[in-house]
Parts: sequence; C-alpha cells; structure tokens
Amino acid sequence: MPINYPIAKKNRVTAKIHNDTRTDDYFWLRDKDNPDVIAYLKEENKYTAKTMAHTEILQEKLYQEMVARIKETDDSVPQKWGDYFYYHRTEKDKQYEIYCRKKGSLNAPEEILLDANELGEGKNYFSLGVFQVSPDHQLLAYSIDTNGSEKYTLHIKDLSSGKNLHEEIPNTYYGMEWANDNRNFFYNTIDAASRPYRVFRHELGSDHTGDELIYEENDERYFLEIAKSRSEKYIFMNIGSKVSTEVRYLDAERPSGGFKLFHPREEKLEYFVEHQDANFYILTNDHAVNFMLMTTPVHATNKIHWQEFLAHREDVLIEDVDAFKNYLVIYERAKGLKRLRVRDIQMNAEHYVELPEPVYTLSPNGNPEYDTSILRFTYSSLITPPSTIDYDMNTRVQELKKQEEVIGYDAAKYTCERLYAEATDGAQIPMSMVYKRGMVKDGNSPLLLYGYGSYGITVEPGFSSSRVSLLDRGFIFAIAHIRGGQELGRPWYENGKLLKKKNTFTDFIACAEYLAKEKYTSQDKMAIMGASAGGLLMGAVTNMRPDLFKAVVAKVPFVDVANTMLDATLPLTVTEYEEWGNPNEKAYYDYIQSYAPYEQVEAKDYPNILATAGLHDPRVSYWEPAKWVAKLRSMKTDQNVLLLKTNMGAGHGGASGRYDYLKEIAFEYAFILDRVGKS
Repeated sequence: MPINYPIAKKNRVTAKIHNDTRTDDYFWLRDKDNPDVIAYLKEENKYTAKTMAHTEILQEKLYQEMVARIKETDDSVPQKWGDYFYYHRTEKDKQYEIYCRKKGSLNAPEEILLDANELGEGKNYFSLGVFQVSPDHQLLAYSIDTNGSEKYTLHIKDLSSGKNLHEEIPNTYYGMEWANDNRNFFYNTIDAASRPYRVFRHELGSDHTGDELIYEENDERYFLEIAKSRSEKYIFMNIGSKVSTEVRYLDAERPSGGFKLFHPREEKLEYFVEHQDANFYILTNDHAVNFMLMTTPVHATNKIHWQEFLAHREDVLIEDVDAFKNYLVIYERAKGLKRLRVRDIQMNAEHYVELPEPVYTLSPNGNPEYDTSILRFTYSSLITPPSTIDYDMNTRVQELKKQEEVIGYDAAKYTCERLYAEATDGAQIPMSMVYKRGMVKDGNSPLLLYGYGSYGITVEPGFSSSRVSLLDRGFIFAIAHIRGGQELGRPWYENGKLLKKKNTFTDFIACAEYLAKEKYTSQDKMAIMGASAGGLLMGAVTNMRPDLFKAVVAKVPFVDVANTMLDATLPLTVTEYEEWGNPNEKAYYDYIQSYAPYEQVEAKDYPNILATAGLHDPRVSYWEPAKWVAKLRSMKTDQNVLLLKTNMGAGHGGASGRYDYLKEIAFEYAFILDRVGKS
C-alpha cells in the first residue's frame, strides 16, 4: 500500500521585475521560525524514513562494509615544525580526531593538544575551524561551530597548563594568524550575510570587544581571508571577489605597524602573493588567462615593478605556487591532470616530479618548514588510496611515508580510464571512470555519474573507500569534467559561467548519452549525483532530460537560483553575481530563468529523486531543496519516488562525525541501489 507523502500548502507570493510577474507558492518555507515550516520538514523526514524502511538492512550492511574498510584507530604521518612533530590520530568508536605532538623526536612522550571528541561530546554537530599553534609553540588558537552555520567561536589554549585563556571571540570565520610576538593575532569576522568582511587585531589578555579594527571591506562582492607566509615573515590579508583580488601585507614582527597595499585592485585582475627572502612571487592572470608567475623585490610591490618569471601558456594552467627557502613548487594542470614543477632557485634549474598513473590527483600536505628540501604531498587515484609522499627536491627521491590502509581492498581488482564525450558544440568533455575488472560493455552495468561544474572547481579523480561498496556490486563510477570547472584551464571555466552556463548542463547530458551509447550502461541503470552547485546541475539536467536517468541524488542543491540571486540579503548572493550574473539586469534575469531548476519544473515524468538539506546551511539554504521538492510533488506526473531528507542539526556539509557521515553515504547508496536494482 503506497505511503501518503506530505503535501506542502500553497501560499502564493507575487513580485514583478523587468515587466515579468513572478509567482512563488512556497515562499513561506523560508521562515525557519515558523512552526509550520519545521513541522513540514519533519513530516518529509518521516515520509523519507518510511519510504526507505525496506532498505534499512541494506543501509546497515553498507555502513558496516564502509566501517570495516577503515582503520578505526590510526595516526597521520607526523609533520616536523620547529622542535616538534605534529600529528593527529583517531580511536575506534570515536567520531573526531585527537590532535597531538611530540618534542624533539618521535620517541618522545605524546602531548595531546586538543581532543575534538571531548569538545564535541553531547553535541549533534561539531566542526573544528581554526587550528593554529603560536610561533613559539606555547599557545593554540582553535575555533568551533556546533550547528553547521559556519559561525565559529575562537578560543586560546595555554599548552603548558592545558587550560584555556579567557579569550572567547564569537562570530569568527576560518581565518586567524599569529604575529611573531606570540601575543598578538589577527582574525576575521562575518557580516549578516555570512561574508568575512572585517579583520581585527587582538592582544592576549585584553577584552575582545575593544579589539582594533584593522580593515573593513564594504564591497559585498569581496571576501577577506588571513594567511601567513611560510617564511613567517609576512601576514597577508587576501581580499577577493570571483574575478578580482587585492593583497595587503604586514611585517609579522610588527603587529601594530599597519598593513601595506601590495597593488590596488583592478576589475578582472587576479593576483596571489608568495614570499621568498628578498622577493615576492606573484601568480596573476594579467594578460594571461591561464595565469603566469611574476617576481618583484619586497620593497617594490606595485604592478609596474613585476617581472616575468614563468610565461603564460595556452595549454597549461598554473594553479598555485609554494615558496621554500631555495625552491619554488609550481602546481600546474595540463590535459586535466595536476603536475608538480620544481624550480631550484640557487641552481636556476627545474624539473617535473614523475607520477605513476595515467589518471590521478595530488595536493600539498602541510609543509610548514621554510628551510627544507623536502616537499610532502598526498597522491591518490580512483584505485590508489591516499598516499603521503616525501619528495626530496634536491635528490629527486620519493619516499612513501604512508598509504591509507583500506582493509580488505585489493587495487588490482579494479581499473580506471579516461574517456571523452563530444559536446553539442564539438568540445571534447573528459570523463574519469573506475570499475571492477571484468566489466562487460553490454549496457547492463549500473553506473553513477558525478558532476559539479561551477566556480572553476575541478572534481579530482581521487580515491573513496566507501565507493568500493558500489564497485563491488558491479557499478561503474564516472566523473564528468564539464565546463564550469577548470579541468582544461581557465577558458574551460569561463565557458561554463554567466551567459554560457548552459554548457555545464549540456556537457553533462552529452557524457550521459555517450555512456549509454557506448554500452557502459543504459538509461534505466544510470544514477547521477551532485552537491551544492552540483545540485543545481542535477536539477537542470533532470528538467532538460528526465528520460535519461533512473535515479538522481541532489545533495544540498542550489536549485532556487533566480529567487536567491534576486535577494541580496542572503549569504553569498552579491559575490555570486560574478558567477551567475545579476538578475537585476534583464539579460541575466532571462537567462537564469531559462535554466533555474525551481522555475523550470513542469508537469511531466521525472526520475526517482533524493534531495538533501541542512537546516543551518549558510551556503544553500534548506528551503531551496524544500521548495523544489514541494513544487515537484505538485506537478510531476509519474509514480517515481521523490524524497527530501533534512539534517535538522547540521549545515552544508551534512553530519560532522566520521561514523555519522558514513551513515549518510550508506543512505544515499541504498537509495541508488534500491532504485537502480542492484542491492
């Protein structure tokens, strides 16, 4: 007997813009203080639980499989900084990490700096934001969020006594840096729209309400962050919108000396600064769409003094730069893959780090020491678990310090490949794919296609131990590296934003069509998944080609694009104009309206859909998936499953504990397996 689903009441609100009358039957769901809203979300959760009740055994089986693969009691590779070795570890049955260090050698007694399990005890949600040890290693600054709102409270702990100082600073963001006197530090706070916009200086022992306001950014497009050079010589204030940046810098020895302007902001000029002895290195897009590297003396920072160090290349994107005393490490991306370019400054020579697989990803790992020849990075692929590697930039010797232990996993049983689908305009869209060996291309394999495609963010082809539960059930997992990301350089991003945003959606559809045509899968065995802006992708392609997919998982989906972008009071809206366009301008309004998932819901058949939300989400408000599901319920003509699952105690990232997080993944996988038919 079918379960009766909740029906959200309609309370029509109208508004007019550009001579267009807008109607919204579910605007009322935005009021979190309305008991009817909370009651509706709880009813949806009950309906979801009842609908998925028959999968509870499968959910538990998936969860136990995932837990069984992880080494529950484990240590990270210690990272040397000064006289100490810093690391974190986990213990069986505990949700969070324990942060530790040893002085002098790895044989020294362990000192526990912070046990996140103690801080998170009794809380439904816990997130550690800042974790910064002072330069003299005597104090620890840390911040916590207990509801997922990303509003952190900053604390200072005396590591000698193990007790907190009186400091307790609310409404802070992720940024905080110590001055070299170990008494002053800089932190940022957020405005009503959750935008980090102010930087304060605090001196230990003083009342934070009297802290000196160092800088306030009034342009709502710009976010502030605080960073410190690896040399520990400078503290940087990085101020950036989606298309322009500005840097201010301070001598870390002189915390009251005042920040200097590196180079004034210019529209569509991005630049990022690294310090190395007598020089700054500047990564910039100035007449260089894929960025180039410049250098300038520390006493002459204006752009007129910048000199070319590494030229711009049309086929290679420079993503980042790390400066050490005698080396520069340049993180490049070519043909969709990351690579490491090492420049020996003293010898004026360079080389690339050799990597073993055709499809992989890597990222820097810690590296707090400035005067060292060792670069630590994490390497993984779709079949290789995360591996911590120490690379000697002088001898070019790689040392595997540790590979994440995945219990019962044998990489030889799986294979990965890179494919290309042709987009409607002829562009070749890369796909990364992994599956169990022995897969036959006969259209009978279930497949999960993942995508994102916004903000220039690349979906890396990295390892997931939980994903093995799908692969072992015959699933193929594929990533569509669609435009809007930056996989093939900055133009790849530029061609998937603003008035070219629809390329993101048609690219994804082209990938799905290719996979069905080449018999990797079929339409009735294909599931798709995306989160946040990737949830926008899910909503858009589901409207455009609902026949192409069997099941859709839209995690915290940004589906109410038009209404959100018309409300400048919401978090992120103003700064997002440079990503989506400002709908107060008619051209952008019309274009956003033409693809916005909530606006484009129609009376037609839709696939099985699971949407998730976080009640305290500051990035994609809970009401976006709630409104979307309510409208779909009222209009769709099929009998397929439509579920809304709201985490009532979390934000954008879902559950915070490592076990609770696995339970959420198990739930999503159970939905996919149940709908596609492989359990």
